[in-house]
Amino acid sequence: QVTVRDALNQALDEELERDERVFLLGEEVAQYDGAYKISRGLWKKYGDKRVIDTPISEMGFTGIAVGAAMAGLRPVCEFMTFNFSMQAIDQVINSAAKTCYMSAGAIAVPIVFRGPNGASAGVAAQHSQCFAAWYGHCPGLKVVSPWSSEDAKGLLKASIRDDNPVVMLENELLYGVPFEMSEQAQSKDFVVPIGKAKVERQGTHVTLVSHSRPVGHCLEAAAVLAKEGVECEVINLRTIRPMDIETVEASVVKTNHLVTVEGGWPQFGVGAEICARIMEGSAFNYLDAPAVRVTGADVPMPYAKILEDNCIPQVKDIIFAVKKTLNI
Repeated sequence: QVTVRDALNQALDEELERDERVFLLGEEVAQYDGAYKISRGLWKKYGDKRVIDTPISEMGFTGIAVGAAMAGLRPVCEFMTFNFSMQAIDQVINSAAKTCYMSAGAIAVPIVFRGPNGASAGVAAQHSQCFAAWYGHCPGLKVVSPWSSEDAKGLLKASIRDDNPVVMLENELLYGVPFEMSEQAQSKDFVVPIGKAKVERQGTHVTLVSHSRPVGHCLEAAAVLAKEGVECEVINLRTIRPMDIETVEASVVKTNHLVTVEGGWPQFGVGAEICARIMEGSAFNYLDAPAVRVTGADVPMPYAKILEDNCIPQVKDIIFAVKKTLNI
């Protein structure tokens, strides 16, 4: 069993060793071992040139990273939380995402923007937003959102090796969670292909589609519902952009019902996009009921714990949505 934190650390270590163009920069990533200890031991091993502590200036160090990527290096740019990537949105979207297209493919920007995304615990509105829909909206970016340790390691390695800018949305509450990791996933060659979803649980009655931490909630809900004779198929999206809609469609054709689950806000969200794609495609003809979205509440995140719990989708909300969809 390997925690998500250790899986990310392993991926960074292996890629820093494999390719000398890779370097990590961000606030407290070096001497302090990272705010979340993701980069533990890497500064001691690789030194000041490869693991760089930056001032508290997202606009500044993101600009440095994007410029370095244009010049042929492969930076990994850590945000202490994706809420602070707002300070650098011009660099991420206008500089990184659009350059390959605007240079007619002449300039690649091989960069990874990574850090915790979405709700943590007791950190209120300015540290709790999910940016999957924001960054998933922008052509030129690839957006990945891991759940398990295997996702985290495989997607980070694939992102570092990719020649496009990749936004990697991790979850702070998952960092300390241990997951089973196969022998294959422990190898240095292991990558999870970007743009491929994974069916975490087979089922026949309803399709649950999710990403990041809510995948775990979906599996918990599926276990409860199985005792009542309802078999849920749980899909872990892994990648927000490009979205693997084929896997979702194949599942909907089989189950005839769809529920999407996400921690982000409802309007223009990831679930909204999935529902639209299903409606526009051939799988729509197989739906026996309208698709249902389970999302975060449409408010800035409150600080109080009981209000926070009511703002984030819980297992009971997923069970309620499934029963509503199946009319039971």
